[in-house]
Amino acid sequence: MKVFVTGVAGQLGHDVMNELAKRGYEGIGADVAQVYSGIHDGSAVTKMPYVQMDITDKEAVERIITRMNPDTVIHCAAWTAVDMAEDDDKVEKVRAVNSRGTENIAKACKTLDCKMVYISTDYVFDGQGTEPWQPDSRDYKPLNVYGQTKLEGELAVSRNLEKYFIVRIAWVFGVNGKNFIKTMLNVGKTHDTVRVVNDQIGTPTYTYDLARLLVDMIETEKYGYYHVTNEGGYISWYDFTCEIYRQAGLKTRVIPVTTEEYGLSKAARPFNSRLDKSKLSENGFRPLPDWQDALSRYLKEIEY
Repeated sequence: MKVFVTGVAGQLGHDVMNELAKRGYEGIGADVAQVYSGIHDGSAVTKMPYVQMDITDKEAVERIITRMNPDTVIHCAAWTAVDMAEDDDKVEKVRAVNSRGTENIAKACKTLDCKMVYISTDYVFDGQGTEPWQPDSRDYKPLNVYGQTKLEGELAVSRNLEKYFIVRIAWVFGVNGKNFIKTMLNVGKTHDTVRVVNDQIGTPTYTYDLARLLVDMIETEKYGYYHVTNEGGYISWYDFTCEIYRQAGLKTRVIPVTTEEYGLSKAARPFNSRLDKSKLSENGFRPLPDWQDALSRYLKEIEY
């Protein structure tokens, strides 16, 4: 199987390429940089073919993907700077990447009649209430520009294709790039106390584990919408931080605060990021391990 992966310089794309190599599949990585700009550690992603591709360039997307002629495209590229997306001078750029860029990918897949995986987010919902969001729910009410443009990407995929997996994830962390864990570790080494919100609830997603599941998916034809995070129950960012420091052996005191008390964020954040993942088991997919176990493995991976 030949798989074309966008956004390989990001956390997820990097791990997807390594998972493809592990299974003996042919992976082709793409990102906007002229050369691969991620971790040069001898991993499979640095050895597989890489092409420069700007997903906002419709002609380039069609030309490159048609030339590569993959069986599947796993679309990991996205604008993920949530607060910056709210800036007036960034909104159209965010839309060009998350919405129109995704549509360019979907139309290329339609031309080739190949499978497509689109990585989406819990931010397509309004984050209210306490009930877990269902993967087939259409109760869309994004709170911010990021969520709105990711929803537009979902709709571009579902309107153009039949052979697609739309996979919503949340609270992502991986070895390649920035994430909450790395930020908290840096803060913990330099501060005696840290304030963390305790009224936003969800579950973390380790890209190493997610990559395995995405490749499991493309080996099937069980198309549709899925929710994927690690198992282990729903927690707050405060709970997550406490466990990060416990496992890392840091003595930093974690102070729980409300989102309102914390302030700072330019973009509205969902309070309820609970995602119902039962559809995975129902369709024969193996759920991700508990988030506590994922955190333990991740700290070892980054050699902390």
